[in-house]
Amino acid sequence: MIIGVPKEIKTHENRVAIQPGGVIQMKRNGHDVLIQKSAGAGSGFSDEEYIKAGATIIDDVEEVWKRAEMIMKVKEPIAEEYSRMREGQVVFTYFHFAADEALTKAVVNSKCVAIAYETVEKADRSLPLLIPMSEVAGRMAAQEGAVYLEKPKGGRGVLMGGIPGVAPAKVLVLGGGIVGVNAAKIAAGMGADTTIMDINMPRLRYLDDVMPKNINTEFSSEANIRAMLPHVDMIIGAVLKPGAKAPHLITREMLKEMRPGTVLVDVAIDQGGCFETSKPTTHKDPVYFVDDILHYCVANMPGAVPYTSTLGLTNVTLPYAVALANKGWKQALKDDPELLMGLNVANGTIVYEDVAAAFGMDWQPVDSVLN
Repeated sequence: MIIGVPKEIKTHENRVAIQPGGVIQMKRNGHDVLIQKSAGAGSGFSDEEYIKAGATIIDDVEEVWKRAEMIMKVKEPIAEEYSRMREGQVVFTYFHFAADEALTKAVVNSKCVAIAYETVEKADRSLPLLIPMSEVAGRMAAQEGAVYLEKPKGGRGVLMGGIPGVAPAKVLVLGGGIVGVNAAKIAAGMGADTTIMDINMPRLRYLDDVMPKNINTEFSSEANIRAMLPHVDMIIGAVLKPGAKAPHLITREMLKEMRPGTVLVDVAIDQGGCFETSKPTTHKDPVYFVDDILHYCVANMPGAVPYTSTLGLTNVTLPYAVALANKGWKQALKDDPELLMGLNVANGTIVYEDVAAAFGMDWQPVDSVLN
């Protein structure tokens, strides 16, 4: 199979979908890899390293897309890439369809085979291709939130760990999954008084047992969230419904209960955001205010630390990509229930129900496209 890796063009997205070591493995399996010139530069991988690994470097992005039977990316295709997708071509990347109707319709119209990293799912409901980026985003959420708590950045002017005689910042983390746990660890590690909320009581019992003592757990309900709003300095949104839109846990009206300069970090923004007032931002222009409340809603947070993120991501995506290349997408999906869950759209048909539900579109069971 011919695998194409175009350079990411989303604002300040420096990750790349395959590292030179992955090229070596693809070549050993008999596949050709086309890398757009300088695609790996942002992550610290030179064209020379890719050539040494056996890849072909191509200047023209259009040629990469045209020749490739499978495209490997990191972020979802953006508008200028829509016309490059074609019927029967496998596109293996993060899509987050439920947050983007235009992208969903473009992929349906292209009749490509869209396999989404974020919905590949194991039997225990874990999301192996989302976990490493969730770890990065969670840790960055507390890190970035701490910066924006500074007064010159628009925050309340609160130091996360406080000092002797002055209380530390109060941080509320909504969601006790991978993102939430990593965000809480970093916030607590900086000395903040941290609370994790979740609706899963067994999960809360587990977190209460293993997390540091300056991390509290509380059941997530509107009443409990509202009770904390006048007192918190930072809220990190870390809720996830795989493949579906995130629920709005903080409404516009609830902002009035917070103090000016409170920082909201919405890590769920890729799936539409869990704050009603959230809208996607970029690393170039990351924040905005609504009712004096600072919102940080960067949709590709791990792109700011591309070396770490690329290694973390490609470690887990490569085995699935090799299977797709070795067997072809239909057989690979039939053989692997985990990978099957990643198929969202194929041959113009939506096969992931939550994606269709987000926009009131039709869908068909996944078996309909595997025959």
